[in-house]
This record gives sequence, structure tokens and C-alpha cells, in this order.
Amino acid sequence: MSYHIQIIPRVLHFKQPAGTSRGTYTTRKSWYLYLTSKEDPGRIGIGECAPLPKLSCDDLPDYEQILATICRQTERTGMPDTEALRPYPSILFGLETAFRHFSTGDFALWDTPFSRSEAGIPINGLIWMGDYKKMLEQIETKMQTGFRCIKLKIGAINFEEELALLKHIRAHFSAKEIELRVDANGAFSPVDALDKLYRLSELDLHSIEQPIRAGQWEEMARLTAQTPLPIALDEELIGYNTLQEKKELLSAIQPQYIILKPSLHGGISGGQEWIDEAEKQKIGWWITSALESNIGLNAIAQWCATFNNPLPQGLGTGALFTDNIEMPLSIHKDCLWYDGNSFPSGEVVESVLQPERKELSTDPNKQELHLENDIICHADNIQQLISELSDNTPQIQRDLYNFLADWFNESPYITVHTSGSTGTPKAFIVRKEQMMQSAILTCSFLQLQKGDTALLCMPLQYIAGKMVVVRALVAGLKLILRTPSGHPLADVKTPLRFAAMIPLQVYNTLRIPEEKVRLYQTEILIIGGGAINKELETEIRAFPNTVYSTYGMTETLSHIALRRLNGPEASSSYTPFPSVQLSLSPEETLVIDAPLVCDETLVTNDIAEIHPDGTFTILGRKDNTINTGGIKVQIECVEETLRSIISVTFAVTAVPHPGLGEAIVLLVEKAADTDGLPDKIASLLPRYQQPKYIRQVDAIPLTGSGKTDRKACRLLAAQLI
Repeated sequence: MSYHIQIIPRVLHFKQPAGTSRGTYTTRKSWYLYLTSKEDPGRIGIGECAPLPKLSCDDLPDYEQILATICRQTERTGMPDTEALRPYPSILFGLETAFRHFSTGDFALWDTPFSRSEAGIPINGLIWMGDYKKMLEQIETKMQTGFRCIKLKIGAINFEEELALLKHIRAHFSAKEIELRVDANGAFSPVDALDKLYRLSELDLHSIEQPIRAGQWEEMARLTAQTPLPIALDEELIGYNTLQEKKELLSAIQPQYIILKPSLHGGISGGQEWIDEAEKQKIGWWITSALESNIGLNAIAQWCATFNNPLPQGLGTGALFTDNIEMPLSIHKDCLWYDGNSFPSGEVVESVLQPERKELSTDPNKQELHLENDIICHADNIQQLISELSDNTPQIQRDLYNFLADWFNESPYITVHTSGSTGTPKAFIVRKEQMMQSAILTCSFLQLQKGDTALLCMPLQYIAGKMVVVRALVAGLKLILRTPSGHPLADVKTPLRFAAMIPLQVYNTLRIPEEKVRLYQTEILIIGGGAINKELETEIRAFPNTVYSTYGMTETLSHIALRRLNGPEASSSYTPFPSVQLSLSPEETLVIDAPLVCDETLVTNDIAEIHPDGTFTILGRKDNTINTGGIKVQIECVEETLRSIISVTFAVTAVPHPGLGEAIVLLVEKAADTDGLPDKIASLLPRYQQPKYIRQVDAIPLTGSGKTDRKACRLLAAQLI
């Protein structure tokens, strides 16, 4: 029989950043194999090739080319060459499962109680790396769901905090009630590993995966011989692909368990070799997935179900993605179930064959901007559109046409201006290519598609407004113009797919019932340009659709990170785009390396905390720090606390003081009732954070983009004290 194999690449997006020993994943690339035959045109086979970056032995720079070559060879021979594919376990796994699917004609790849929906596979609940609070929240959710086996990835935070997490579980659940596994991902040093194993063993754990880094056979063998806690090997098995190598590794180290991931450890056939040899040497084992989509996960689960292994397996990670391939897999309590009878396989095939997304346009000469009034702007007609402007043309449309004239000209550069919110406004020149790369990052993350409606309601003098236009050009969005105001949805009748607003616009919109309805109907809302106070964030949590807070600046050409504000994925920290690398300066300010949008590494004035999972939290600005009496006070922290008792616009600033160095000043609009305010403040803030002076003003100075003008506030306070 002659076969044809189509290779379909797909990038999947994690619902939340996935912290691993190799860094934090926000996206996951897979290659689907779509197998057909002329002799049997009604039959297909689908498999998944998904090497893990920086871990799989076949994670190679030319992976896609190698995959294509192997698929062409397989077409000629009619079957995968298992021996020749030993160095490429993820490719072997994809081909094996595609051919298995083709031969059975069903995603139930083997006939088992699991594939017949008669039994589920017990699985462990996975707790991702993160800070103490995030890991504790995950643990409590898993226990409430009904998991009886929980696996924690450790080694990312302080060992004592990780012990505290485990003790927290044991304080509520005995070893008979909850089985605990930990995965160190090689984080321990051989010097102190045994001591840590003894401390962990006091908590009645089932096992620990890979306590020290792979490749240290002698040290690992010493640990497996002396450990009070069973050791399971995972990364250690990667790259040992021949049967002889597998025998030598297991004989030398003699672990208590091995953990098999088919796409890393030899596909189905190679995994079977590991199991056979482990059982000969009386070594336990279980099977787990490796962040595959539901295509790969289903194949692993179907194979896993052919064994009578009573241990909880490591399956179920397919629920991590926002854009996974739908499969008849579901988790009930602590078991993975398959219900093929209620799921049309044709939908799976259609999902695999559907292109990941329409091509994004990066050639300004071929870009078009579609407006609400059916006007189409492009390089050939923009000058004519400008000439047809009348005295009645809204200023926002004039500004748009002028920007487009600059955008469509032959120069690869364009001038942008900062808002002046963090210093003196300035102009600088950037490459249009960088602006388009910024737009691509956002459009890809939010999955904006051609024809989606987008609202422009911010000034085009600044980068935020310009980038709304560039996103529309790159992704083919239909742009709806509204003059920038506090009520951008006052007369918008068209349902919106995407909108970008500042906090004040969102706040004002929520005060008007009909505008609030329109905002609730907006499918994706991003909010930037200022701090979102707790009260507004609480209101946003009730939104039915997707809302993000953005982090960025003019120098990064809009945002380089997003923070979900509502739904189960709501977070207090920002997730950077995959191409962005972050670090901290000696002053603990955020350092941004975003090569797609900024030529230089950018050292910001934002004091930040970077978490183990790669997300980050902004604590305030370095230049918004007040040094009063030798104690540093962050303006943003004080303002956030005071918002609970002050309903009008206000600002915290400082003036020079002979004794304190700087004295804190609270400026409030005159509409505020200041009677009793000092007592209320004293009940909320420690003494060193309390304002020494409270002054009423006609209005709080704002920048052109609506942010508090910190420099003007200091000057105003100096005049009033």
C-alpha cells in the first residue's frame, strides 16, 4: 500500500505559564502527521511529533527538515523503520501512532476497558513550579477535585518552603488518603541530596523523580542504594535509545522506578523495551505524557491502558492549552476517561487540518486598513483620501490618515513619541518592522483574525494608539474610530472583537448601563496606560469575556507582557511574550531583552519581582520612591491602600523636609471630604507611610495620556507647603 504523509505544524498556547526545569513555557510547538493512502481513500491516520525544547534528544535546529526527510522515506518503504528512528523518539512516536490509527480506523488505538469507556486510568494531579502561594492554591484545588495522588515539581523555590507545602498536605491528609510524589528535575546537589531525601522521607512520600542532574551514574547509583525514599528516573533515560544502552543504565543505577514518556524515551516500541527490561530487573515503572496536545495524549493513554499497572499514571496535561485539539478525553476526580462513542472523529480531523491562523501581513505596500464606514485605506489611495478631508472630518480620522501616510511611505522608519508620564516627552525613531513584530506578538497571543472588529479610542500621538492601527494592518482587522474620550463606547453599535483602553475609560464606561453592556460584549479587552486599582479590578473579575492588563512602554513599542484580570486564569503577575527575556538590575529594576521590538537591552525604572515560573510583578517605580526619615516608601503602594477610603482623584507626592529628607504629601481634589481623613489614614498605613501634609487642589495634574503627572505633582506640592 502506498502512503502519503502530510506534515502540519501547530503552535499551542498555554493557559498559564508552565514552569519546568528548563524554563517557563508559554507556547508549545507540535507537528501533526496526517497519513492517507490512494488504495483506501476513506481511511486516515493522525500522529503527533512533539519534542520538548532543550530536553528531547531529537530537539534539533533542523527538526522540521529531518521530519520531512523521514516522512518521505516512510512513504517509499510503507512502514516506519524502527531501528533507524531510534535517535528520533518523538518522530518515531508520531509515525507509530499515525500508522496505528490508520490500521484501526479509530482513535481507540487498542481494545481495552479504557477505550470501551468501561474504566478510567488513575492519574496524578500535577502541581507546577511557582511561588509558595501559587503552588498552595494548586494543591488545594487538586485535593478538592478528588485527586488521591499529587505530584509536585520542586527545586524552584526555597527547600524549606517546599517542605512546608508538603507538611501542609500531610497535616490534612495521611499517606493512605493522599499519595505524594515529588519531581526535583535534577535540582539537588549530590553533596546534600541524601540529607534532603531523608527529610522528605519523613513526610511519607511515594517517590522522588530525578533528585540530581542526569548523567551522574555513580552518584545516582549511590543515592538509589542508600535512599530512604524511592527514586524514579526520568531525564536520566533520555538519549539511551538502543536496547543494550537501556540494560546497562538500569543495571548500573538500579533505581526503584523509571518513568516513561514515549515521545522522549523511544516511542511505543522503545517504551516497551524499557518496561520489559525494568520488569526483568524488578524495577517499577509508570507512564506519563510530555506536554503533548490531546492527539499525543490520547495515543499515550490508549497504550498505557494495555498494561495492568495499578500505579497512578502521569496523564492529563492536555487540558493546559487554550487551543488544544478536541478529543474525547476527560478527567473525573482522579481518573482519565475516554468516550469515543459520543465524539465524532471527523471534528478531530477538521481541527488538525485547519490552518493554525491566517497569514499575518508584514509588507506595508500590501496592507489595507478597513474602516467602519467601508473606507479602505492602502498605500495607493491614502494621499487621495487626505485630499478629500473636509472641515467636518473628525480629528481622529485626520490623525489616522496622517499616520497612514507616514506608514505607507518608502522609509523603513517612523517617529514615535513618549507620553511624558515618566519624564519629559521625547521623540525617537523606530523601524516599522519592529512595530509589526510587536503587533504580531499581540495578535498571535490573542488569536486575532482577519475581519475581527477592533476599536481605536486612544490618541494617535502616542504609541498605544499607533499600535492599535498597526495590529489592524498586520492582522486585517476592521477598525472602528472614536474620538478619544472618557466614554469611548457611547455610540458604538458594532459588536467588538477587540478593544484597548486606559483604566479611566473602563471605569467611566462601567458607570453607564448601556455602555457597560457593550463593554461586556467585547470579546477581548486589554487595559494599559495606568494602574488598575483594586476596586476596578474587582469589577473586571465579573466580565464574561477575556480581559488583560498590559505591561510595556514606548521603548518596547507597546506591551511585552500581559496579565489576565478575570476568569480562572486571573493572576497578580504578568506573563511575558515568549521572545522576551527578563532579569533584574542591581537596583532590582526590571531589565527587558526584547530583540524583536527593541535593539538594545532596556533597563527600566520599574522595581519588580521575577517569579520562578517566569512571570513578574511590578512593585512600583524607582523614581516614585520617597525617602522619608531614612525609610523608602513606594508611592504606588501608598496610593493603592488609600483608594479604599478616597473616592475622588488624588495623588501621593513629596516635598523636601529639613529633618526627614522628604515629607509625604497627599493631594486630593477639593470635592473630597477631608474631615477625619488623617484618622482613617492612620488606621490603614504604618506611621512612616502616612502623609505629613494633606492639601486640596482644583485638579490632579495629568499627562496627555491620562496618567498622573508625577513631576507636576511635586511642583504643585512645593507651592502649597
